[in-house]
Amino acid sequence: MLLASPEQPTLEDFGNDVWWIVLIKVVGVFVILVLLTLFAIVFERKVVARMQQRIGPNRVGPRGYLQSLADGLKLAFKEDIMPALADKPVYFLAPVIATVPAFVAFSVIPMGPAVSIFGEVTPLQLTDAPIGVLVVLASSAMGIYGIVLGGWASGSTYPLLGSMRSAAQMISYEIAMGLSIVAVFLYAGSMSTSEIVAAQADGNEVSLFGLEFTGPSWFAVLLPVSFVIYAIAVVGETNRAPFDLPEAESELVGGFHTEYSSLKFALFFLAEYINMVTVSALAATLFLGGWRAPWPLSIWDGANSGWWPMLWFFGKVVVALFFFIWLRGTLPRLRYDQFMRFGWKVLVPVALVWILVVATMRTVSRETDLSTGEVALFIGVPVALLVLLAMALGGRAANRETRVAAEHAAAGGVHTVSDEPEVLPPAGAQRRPTGGPSRAEGGFPVPPMDLTVPPSPRLRHQPAGEGGAVVATGRRGTTTVEEDKPDV
Repeated sequence: MLLASPEQPTLEDFGNDVWWIVLIKVVGVFVILVLLTLFAIVFERKVVARMQQRIGPNRVGPRGYLQSLADGLKLAFKEDIMPALADKPVYFLAPVIATVPAFVAFSVIPMGPAVSIFGEVTPLQLTDAPIGVLVVLASSAMGIYGIVLGGWASGSTYPLLGSMRSAAQMISYEIAMGLSIVAVFLYAGSMSTSEIVAAQADGNEVSLFGLEFTGPSWFAVLLPVSFVIYAIAVVGETNRAPFDLPEAESELVGGFHTEYSSLKFALFFLAEYINMVTVSALAATLFLGGWRAPWPLSIWDGANSGWWPMLWFFGKVVVALFFFIWLRGTLPRLRYDQFMRFGWKVLVPVALVWILVVATMRTVSRETDLSTGEVALFIGVPVALLVLLAMALGGRAANRETRVAAEHAAAGGVHTVSDEPEVLPPAGAQRRPTGGPSRAEGGFPVPPMDLTVPPSPRLRHQPAGEGGAVVATGRRGTTTVEEDKPDV
């Protein structure tokens, strides 16, 4: 285990605090997350407004900085509406299930070294464990249950579709996120968050063309492929633009929380932003040196002691939050099939190959006289460039067939790939009778004009009545739906 300074906490320093220190830490983590949520909302609206040459919030508070607080109070005091067909216990618990794990995940994030609080020396971290990073992964996985149950319990078709889409998306990209940090475990030799920060404390000695210098120690530099995969995966795992497909307004009205209002909707909203803060803090911990000061601030002897490291840590978190906002204001939303194809066919295979490369690098550094920095420079950097190039080419090739088909369809032709069937029908093909998918002049699918939205899946159907009407009995009444008669 690496120890850079006496202030660096170890696993033995946790679990020995008095009860009131633990209480202060718990309340402190809660307050920090709530304040960061309020800050992130205003920060996002201000930054996106500047990108789009708008004013942004400017009414509530100085320069509009209290707008998110006003929005939170408005949501808390709005009327709480529950759908008649909702499963009330599950409908009520779903936002809680989504929010609580978001708070729990932050408990293992180190925010600073050991400091003195009212005479008691304690680490600026609620707790830690030999498998601390897995606590974050487990908490983020638990949040999926809240989203799925919220969409199912609403008693409506579109929230159910949004929750299913969200579950598939979060599970897919959580696999890529988990694989991306395996390389960090190999380099740090531990899954404890405090020890991972300690592993990034000292620079790596590198010899290049006879010159000796100290290279960077951040894993974002030593493991660039892992950092890029993690950055992409957490955007998809947190349902943020351009990967906010579970909340695609043009397709699903609002996603899994369409039927939620008032404080329950606010809890879903809170969970999303806390997850953003948590994955940003985890990125700072795993790849950006944690609470340690960046160069040239690290030259100052007192930069990594006392309360100053909290400033460096939250500065890195704000930079990561800006990355989320920058993507939202820049990139368009992907199609769902493109998004899932990129996760399973590009990110996951590249992450697996990169793990093998990192394991080889670690073996070479142990069997030879080369230092970790030299192995990363002479082997890791060229391989990282090749892997990143493979990611770019793989992402382009994954959508090649769809792109070529769209170009041929726009030109009025039909494209076939080897012996596969036609991707799109001939231009001008008409839609299938009665509710089937239709094709426009260019061959692209458009919804039929006579589309009938089916009744809620939670309605209990009765035998057909007179005139072919299907009687669906809900909890608060009876609904009669006329059956579609096929065109003759």
